[in-house]
Amino acid sequence: MSPPVDQRPKPIHLADFRQVIAVFTDVDGTLTTDNTLHSKTLAAMEGLRSRGIKLVLVSGRPSGWGECWIRTLPIDGAIVENGALYYALGPRGVVRKSYAQSASVRRRNRPRLFREIRAALRRVPRARFSADSLQTEVDLAIDYNEQVRLGVPTAIRLELMLRRRGVTAVRSSVHVNCWIGRFNKLSTTDRFIRRQWGLTMRDRDPRFVYAGDSFNDAPMFERFGLSVGVANVSDIIEHIEHRPRFVTYGREGRGFEELVDRIAAAKR
Repeated sequence: MSPPVDQRPKPIHLADFRQVIAVFTDVDGTLTTDNTLHSKTLAAMEGLRSRGIKLVLVSGRPSGWGECWIRTLPIDGAIVENGALYYALGPRGVVRKSYAQSASVRRRNRPRLFREIRAALRRVPRARFSADSLQTEVDLAIDYNEQVRLGVPTAIRLELMLRRRGVTAVRSSVHVNCWIGRFNKLSTTDRFIRRQWGLTMRDRDPRFVYAGDSFNDAPMFERFGLSVGVANVSDIIEHIEHRPRFVTYGREGRGFEELVDRIAAAKR
């Protein structure tokens, strides 16, 4: 069944980006194209910084990736493991790290998470931890669409099995991300804005943009007034709980580049 007309994303040219001060973006399938960060997309990221607009990555990828990103890419922060922790660029290039949960809670939850996922994997042929789970600190991921091709029905089955066991499980474009706790991309983004910039994100705040493409972006799509799906979000639009308000014409990294062009035009 198609969504009602008023719930379908509007073309990106209808968005008003004049007040934007920061862009938050997913990585896989939003910045990357065919799993690669292309030079044009990197140039778009650099273009935001040259205009004084902050850029923060928001991803299900591991902590190790986040530390690499904050030290090598033109960004101001990296929220990783679906909000389990973030890295922020402080004065004089100092990197700050902050967790959503206390150390004692993390120590208690980690062994249980391993047990629950391993139990689920034993019931699904060919299912396995993502190759980069070794670099995680809090959440873990099951590969369904990166180095193996299990298909969406299998990913949904894994999600349901884990949720029945009290594990939060939600798909990105490549993994089923799993964790124990109430944090998510949105809760940690709120905390990042408050603690790092001394600001509070208002409802439908015109200062902040979010770009994404998958199920774990749904809380962000709901909260951000300027939520933008790159065109490949149409692949899941009938099934995602909260849809973006706007959509690009280009897919993946090209859609992000298009978003940056629209912001630049609005700022002239």
